[in-house]
Amino acid sequence: MAWMIGIDEAGYGPNLGPLVVAASVWRDQRSEVGGQGRHPASRGTAVLAPSSPGVDLYRRLRKCVSSAPREGRLAIADSKALYKPGLGLRHLERGVLTALRIVRGDATARWRDLLAACEPHLPWHAGFDCELPLDTTHEEVQELTDRFTSACGFAAVELTHVQTRLVFPREFNDLADHYGNKAAALSHISIGLLRKVLDRLPPAPGSPLPAPCSITCDKHGGRNHYTALLQHHFPDHWIATLHESRAESRYAWGEPHERVTVTFRVGGEAELPTALASMTAKYYRELAMRAFNDYWLKQVPGLRPTAGYPQDAKRFKAAIAGRQRELGIDDRDLWRNR
Repeated sequence: MAWMIGIDEAGYGPNLGPLVVAASVWRDQRSEVGGQGRHPASRGTAVLAPSSPGVDLYRRLRKCVSSAPREGRLAIADSKALYKPGLGLRHLERGVLTALRIVRGDATARWRDLLAACEPHLPWHAGFDCELPLDTTHEEVQELTDRFTSACGFAAVELTHVQTRLVFPREFNDLADHYGNKAAALSHISIGLLRKVLDRLPPAPGSPLPAPCSITCDKHGGRNHYTALLQHHFPDHWIATLHESRAESRYAWGEPHERVTVTFRVGGEAELPTALASMTAKYYRELAMRAFNDYWLKQVPGLRPTAGYPQDAKRFKAAIAGRQRELGIDDRDLWRNR
């Protein structure tokens, strides 16, 4: 048995709304050498340094999963390939709600069901809720869930966890101040989520670590070196640096039968577990921004909504400034400084 984990984020660049980091966790009952389900489009590109053993989930699940939107298939890909502003959430929603239904064992009916584990004390979340799904149907999600569960059983793989971390502006500002910049804050948030996920996995017999585990994260900006960060979050293990470059940085710890390998890769969303993490983070981020816009559009008549990215965020912040003062809302709860 082996584990595969993908981690990715959404909302790193905006000034408004949360940063969202998500992880998807998969268990493999077989073993084969290859990527963690590398997107077919990535094959034939320049060869990177040898990757850790993993599972080609795109090939294993090809009868049910596609790397691009197709009717009758579950699209799992980089969120940027599945979502464009103004075109609706359908393809994100199909994949994310199917995954959540599998790991939760029930239907996700409302936004507050998703937010329950990370309830923010912010006025735009306190009064907001919406029924889910928004752009697909319960019937379609259930049909995809049944097909996906069957395909996973046939392929001897299992989606076991989907975990999400929402970092709202005050915490984001505090972490960026503490670590010196927002890139370091992102790395600590992501690796902290990884630590939380690994702590939930059952250990291998006679070991504090799980069975062999292969983890792929999208690279954090221009960072190439992660040894010190990993050592900080996993102080009980000696982190071995296997390879570091602009394209890919890879690390490992543990004995061969329990080896944990972490890869930070440009285009990490080409791996299926990381693609699902990307989709999950983006879906949560988009719903959080719906709550944000719903609140402020009620406070300021005629206000246009925002996605929170820098240029438009300045326009939005100027437009709400007077009402913000009247409501006594602190800038650090609203605006990400970096």
